[in-house]
Amino acid sequence: MIKKTFKISGMHCTSCSLLIDGEVEDLGAKCTSNYAKSEAVVEWDEKKISEREIKLAIEKSGYKVVA
Repeated sequence: MIKKTFKISGMHCTSCSLLIDGEVEDLGAKCTSNYAKSEAVVEWDEKKISEREIKLAIEKSGYKVVA
C-alpha cells in the first residue's frame, strides 16, 4: 500500500472535497481530502491503481494536482 498527500488547487468548499473523494474512491483507493489545506491524502494498492490514474481522477473532478 502507498499513502501520499497530493496538493490540489481549486477546492473551496466541502462539496469540492466530497467530489474528489468520490472520484478517487471509485478507483478503489481510500481518499480523505481537505479543502482548507488544499490537499488530499490517498492510500492505494500500487498493484491495482497507478498514481497517474489517481491524478487523472482528481483532474476529472475539475481540480488540478499541483504537487
